[in-house]
Amino acid sequence: MIVATLPRVDPVYGPWTRRSDSAEERAAVVIRAAVVAAVGLALLIGPELARGRPAVVWAIVAGTALYAAVLVITEWAEWTLPVRPAVLTVVDGVLIVVACGLTGGADSIMVAVLPLVAIAMSLRSGAVLGRLGALGLGIGYTVAALLGSDPDVPVSQRLLSGAWWSGFLVAAAVLVGVLVRMLERQLQAAADSRARAAAEHETLLLERRLRARLVAAQQARLDGVRVVLHEFRTPVASLTALTRDLAAGRLSPEASGTATRLLAEHAVHLRDMLEGLADLAVRDGSPLGVVTDRRVVLAELAEAVLDAAAVSPGRRRITVTPPDAAVLCDPQRLRRVLTNLAENAARHSGDEPVELALSHTDGVLTAEVRDRGPGLPPGQEGLVTAKGVALGERRGTAGLGLWIVEALVGAMNGELTLAAREEGGLTAHLTLPLGPA
Repeated sequence: MIVATLPRVDPVYGPWTRRSDSAEERAAVVIRAAVVAAVGLALLIGPELARGRPAVVWAIVAGTALYAAVLVITEWAEWTLPVRPAVLTVVDGVLIVVACGLTGGADSIMVAVLPLVAIAMSLRSGAVLGRLGALGLGIGYTVAALLGSDPDVPVSQRLLSGAWWSGFLVAAAVLVGVLVRMLERQLQAAADSRARAAAEHETLLLERRLRARLVAAQQARLDGVRVVLHEFRTPVASLTALTRDLAAGRLSPEASGTATRLLAEHAVHLRDMLEGLADLAVRDGSPLGVVTDRRVVLAELAEAVLDAAAVSPGRRRITVTPPDAAVLCDPQRLRRVLTNLAENAARHSGDEPVELALSHTDGVLTAEVRDRGPGLPPGQEGLVTAKGVALGERRGTAGLGLWIVEALVGAMNGELTLAAREEGGLTAHLTLPLGPA
C-alpha cells in the first residue's frame, strides 16, 4: 500500500516483458511491502485502530499485502508489469486514502504515508501533474477525515486536518519539483562541461595530427632532396669523366663508341629521373616517384647497370636466366635499385669481380649482386639499410644508398636480404613480383 518513491523513465508497457535491473524500483517495492507489514503489525498490537470494522480492514490489508507481494516477485524476477509505474502510484494513493477513512479519519496514523505518495507522484508525473496529484490526495484525505472520523471529532477539526495535510502534501510536491529542476540543471551543466571537454580534446587531437602531417611532409621533402642529390651524383660524375675524355681525344675509336653509348644511357636515365621528380611534385610528395611500366630486357639491363656503376668489363660477371628474359616494370626504379647495389659491391670489392645474376621464373624476378669485400659484422645486415647509416670506409657519408634501395624495393612489393658469403664478401638477394613482357 506504499508508493514507489524514486523516479523511473516509463515506457509504454505491452505484455509482461523482461527488463534490466533497477535498484530504485527494488527499493520502492521493499518500502511498499514494509509499510503493509507495519500496518498489519499495528492492527495486531492495537485492534482498536480498525474502529469496529476489523473484517473490512483486514481484508484491505490482505489485498494490499498480495498486491505488494506480486510487485516484489515481478521486480526480483526482472519482469515489467503491463502498466505504468505512475498508475501504481495512483493505486497506492487510493488505498492509503481508503485506509485513512477506515482507521480513524482525521486521527488515522495512515496519514503519515501520504507524503510518500505525493513525492512519488511529483517525481514520476512531472511538476504540474505532481502538484495536482498532491492536491487530489489532500482532497481525498479531507473526504476520508469527514466520513471516517469518530463521531466525537468536531467537523471543524476534520476540515482543519484535511486542509493542513492538503497544504503539506502540495508543499512537498512543490519542493520535490524544485529539487528535481536543480538536479536537472546540475546534470545539464555537467553534460555541457563534458561536451566542452570532449570538443577541446578532439581539437587538441586534430591539432596534433595536423602537426604530425606537417612534420611528415617536411621530412618527405628533405628526404626527396637527399635522394635527388644521391641519385644524380653517379650519372653526373660519369658524364663529366666521359665528356672530358672525349673532348681530349684520349679514347680509341672502340672506347669512344662505348663512351658515346654510355652518354646516351646516362642522358635517358637522367631524363627518367627528372620525369619522376615532376610526377613527384605534382602528385604525392614521395621521394620514390611514380610508376611507369615498360618492357625491360634483362641482359641489356645487366650491362647498363654495371656500366652505370663503373664496373669495368674485366671485373664484371653477368648471368641471365633464361638468356632472352624480359620483364614489364618501371625501368627507372629497377635500374636505380640494381645500380646502387652494384656500386656498393664495386666500392668494397677492390680488384675482385662483381657478380650480377638475374633470373625470371613464374612471375618473380630474382637478382643477386655478389662481391668479395669485407662483408658486414654479424647482426648489422638490417642496420645498414637504415637512413643515414654508413659503415666501414663510407662512415661519415650521407648513408642513403641502401636506404633508397630498401625504400624502392618496398614500393615495388619486393624483398631485399643481405647475407655474408662463405669466403668473404656480401650477397644482396632481391626478389620482385614482375610479370613477363
